[in-house]
Amino acid sequence: MKPVIVTDVEKSYHNKKALEPVSFEIEEGELFGIIGPDGAGKTTLFRILATLLLADRGDAYINGLDTVKDFRKVRNHIGYMPGRFSLYQDLSVEENLSFFASVFSCNVSDNLYLVNDIYKQLEPFRKRRAGALSGGMKQKLALCCALIHKPSVLLLDEPTTGVDPVSRKEFWVMLKRLQKQGITTVVSTPYMDEATLCDRIMLIKDGKMLDTDTPKGIVAKYPRKLYSVQSKNIAVTLKSLRSNPDIDKAFSFGDNIHFTLKNNVSADYTEISPTIEDYFMLLSENNTNSN
Repeated sequence: MKPVIVTDVEKSYHNKKALEPVSFEIEEGELFGIIGPDGAGKTTLFRILATLLLADRGDAYINGLDTVKDFRKVRNHIGYMPGRFSLYQDLSVEENLSFFASVFSCNVSDNLYLVNDIYKQLEPFRKRRAGALSGGMKQKLALCCALIHKPSVLLLDEPTTGVDPVSRKEFWVMLKRLQKQGITTVVSTPYMDEATLCDRIMLIKDGKMLDTDTPKGIVAKYPRKLYSVQSKNIAVTLKSLRSNPDIDKAFSFGDNIHFTLKNNVSADYTEISPTIEDYFMLLSENNTNSN
């Protein structure tokens, strides 16, 4: 039995589609990434999986349990960490952990071994109010609170957004450690570089699932040779490239512009290896043009 199964899930808010029919399955112990920009539908999907929101259509199952009919049982199987860490700001680190443990009728000491590596970093601040912690420490405390009842499925909605780069890196190291303990993790992020750290990823934009594959599998699907030029004036260079009849598609990437050529056009440009972001941009444009 697969720990997460989503079949044709849809959701709208005031006649605006937040999620088109979305379907995917996650293997036991897998680190599965849901990758997309703000407004892609990631949080809506996570709230449905966490039994906090009803889908308009479709079904979602956690460990074979229906997230609607069996929502009370589902909550014992999942650890949920929303984008805005669900901490009680006036409670201390210890008090937050004790509260979340009590919700699931367990003691902090019962499953402390599961979060011990993380808690060691928090222990010097155990008496400090959660509201007085740094962003990175709040992130670690929120993860501890989500794990303290020993869930088999961990749902993390943009856990690294707004966190410093060092804490972001440390967080993914922690997720890899948790994976070794058999925990199935579903994590969303707007950062394409984090996608490469997942076993498989789902690309999503404007509520539509664009593709699902391994990070290497996603990159391998890029259909054409990709080239890059550096520019001090991105807007001018981008406009020039897009007006060139030999250029197929062109996108800005920091101080560079990535582009493809039309068929049978030879080029004296620097060829580069495509990234997940390149493929995401290509799928996004194709999806926009098809609407």
